[in-house]
Amino acid sequence: MKVALDPTPFHHEHSLLELPGVVAELGYEWLQLTPHVDMIPFFNHPKANDDLVRRFRRACDDAGVGIASVLPVLRWSGPDEDAREAAVRYWKRAIQITVDLGVQRMNTEFSGRPEKAEESERAFYRSMEELLPIIEREGLDVLIDPHPDDFVEDGLAAMRVIRGVNSPNLGMVVVACHQFHMGGDLDRVFDEAGDMIRLVHVADTMDHHRSHGLRYITNPPGNPVRVHQHLKIGDGDVDWNQFFGGLDRIGFYDRDTVMVSSVFAENENARDVSRYQLQTMTDHVAKYGKQEQS
Repeated sequence: MKVALDPTPFHHEHSLLELPGVVAELGYEWLQLTPHVDMIPFFNHPKANDDLVRRFRRACDDAGVGIASVLPVLRWSGPDEDAREAAVRYWKRAIQITVDLGVQRMNTEFSGRPEKAEESERAFYRSMEELLPIIEREGLDVLIDPHPDDFVEDGLAAMRVIRGVNSPNLGMVVVACHQFHMGGDLDRVFDEAGDMIRLVHVADTMDHHRSHGLRYITNPPGNPVRVHQHLKIGDGDVDWNQFFGGLDRIGFYDRDTVMVSSVFAENENARDVSRYQLQTMTDHVAKYGKQEQS
């Protein structure tokens, strides 16, 4: 298992080529390359040429930091056909960048629209018909997160959609702070998805279902919004014994997997929070290792 940092909180303070050094300074050996305006921005065509890709790879080597995964967020399941076709083109370039960086793992979101779930699912499988041969040819591992406000948000439904592609090169991302949008049965998601889960994001959140659904109030009531946070471990309602214990149960720690710290709520304390996350994640993983030995 690789333990990585999502450096998004540092994007506005540091340039792309400075990020590997920041990650190393904070004690991490791996980073997750998330959407960045100079590399693969949200929803648009990648902006890096071959020279910038080479320089970023060299910056990682110089800092002693590996790239655990590349994360594009593109509208490949969009019910608008023009947007979907564009996203497939963008995906092809993102795949080439990933290969040129020497990385074999990508993680992403389903995208699409929940109010057009059927149309979005058709669009997703249509995109996979074109992209899957490239993914398999390059030997990539592409893992998908049922993100709040995607066409599929429930964890078990997401597992079924991925399974329907029928490729060992596709798997699932579980984001701890998305679980209250994922159907509320994290244990069952872990047990049924099993080794399809090869990347997790670690951040806390409040459970918006609590207090009779009044923990968060939007006006007018019934607005179709999705509320969650990316807080540091311990600041929300996530049951971390359930989360880390579930990962242990499916053998996550002993496989080629990635655990990413992805706290976005405290940029002003990002350095301290990143160090705290690394120590706390390490302590939780070690706790289950000790249980197995006892």
